[in-house]
Amino acid sequence: QVQLVESGGGLVQAGGSLRLSCAASGSIFRLQTMGWSRQAPGKQRELVAVITSGGAANYADSLEGRFTISIDNAKNTVYLQMNSLKPEDTAVYYCNAAVVPGPPYRPVDFWGQGTQVTVSS
Repeated sequence: QVQLVESGGGLVQAGGSLRLSCAASGSIFRLQTMGWSRQAPGKQRELVAVITSGGAANYADSLEGRFTISIDNAKNTVYLQMNSLKPEDTAVYYCNAAVVPGPPYRPVDFWGQGTQVTVSS
C-alpha cells in the first residue's frame, strides 16, 4: 500500500548536477529510513546513501562526498543532490524506504521503479 514516486533523473554533462526526489505515499505509520541505490549495466546494484528519519546519513565511500542525501519527514520525501557528476555515475537510481505501515508494526522495505541518470563525457 506504500508507493514511492521518483523524479529528477535525466541527461547531464560531466561535471553537472542533478537532484533526485522520491516521495513516499500510502499507509505509513512510521518512516524509519529512506535511501538510494543504483545499478549500472553489467554491474551489481550498489548502495548510494541511506538516511534515517532523524537525519543521520551514510554514504558509499566511492562517492567521495559528491552526493548529499536529505529527508523531509513532513512530506515523506527523500532527496539526492548529485554534484560533479561523472560518466561512471550513469545508472538507474532506485529509491528505497523502510516503513512500518501499520499493524502488526513490522518494518517493510519498499522500492521505487527507478529513474535513469545519464552523464555524458
